Amino acid sequence: MAKKILIIPSIDIQDGKTVRVVQGIPELNCPSYGNDPVEMALIWRAENAKCLHVVDFNSAWYHSHVNHDVIRRICESVIIPVELGGGISNLEDAEKAFDLGAARIVIGTLAHENKNEYVKILEKFSPNKVVAAIDVIEGQVVTRGRRVFTGIDALDYAKMLKELGTERYIVTDVRRNGMLLGPNIELSKKIAEITEKKVTHSGGISGYSDLIQLQKEGGNHIDSVIIGRALYENRFSCQKIWRVAEAGLFN
Repeated sequence: MAKKILIIPSIDIQDGKTVRVVQGIPELNCPSYGNDPVEMALIWRAENAKCLHVVDFNSAWYHSHVNHDVIRRICESVIIPVELGGGISNLEDAEKAFDLGAARIVIGTLAHENKNEYVKILEKFSPNKVVAAIDVIEGQVVTRGRRVFTGIDALDYAKMLKELGTERYIVTDVRRNGMLLGPNIELSKKIAEITEKKVTHSGGISGYSDLIQLQKEGGNHIDSVIIGRALYENRFSCQKIWRVAEAGLFN
């Protein structure tokens, strides 16, 4: 029996509005995305989403809290878990994210720049509630809202995060993010194999055939996928995605 794969819609927020993200850069004024992130959360829930992935770009880039009210309203409006990332740079930020209603938080830059603080967050909230984001450009980890090249190999970084106690990773090939070029399955698979931990794939999904490929080739540890642009631009029937993908495409 084929493994099931969870489809997680992404809601990217800047200045209180839903934005399209292309190669890590948010684009405003995308009519098909709608302006209200809360409305989008309700739409994805109505389409049978089991989890939402929310990114706060104001926090990621400027450590601004301007989106906190809309994030709180998203969490209050749906009965499914909301995964929140963007700008969580210390224990206090993590506490605030959970206070807003997040079920799980995503940490990127902090794990690279302040490992001790990252471990504190893992210890306080448990690894089940903390996800490590590995954003990659040409094999190299990037941080600071995907703007700073660290010079660190993605696989070496993943191993380091495992040693710190990480149990789940979100792996994104930034060059494919929002480009509808197809997923970099090999990158996610290598990180899954080297860590033997759960991996959420992100970036490049352009339609139903990519989901089939991800499920066939992704290995045992890639159990979920974040999708943004392809969903917003109606590249497939949403109900069919969840119904078929979660049932196992190749039973």
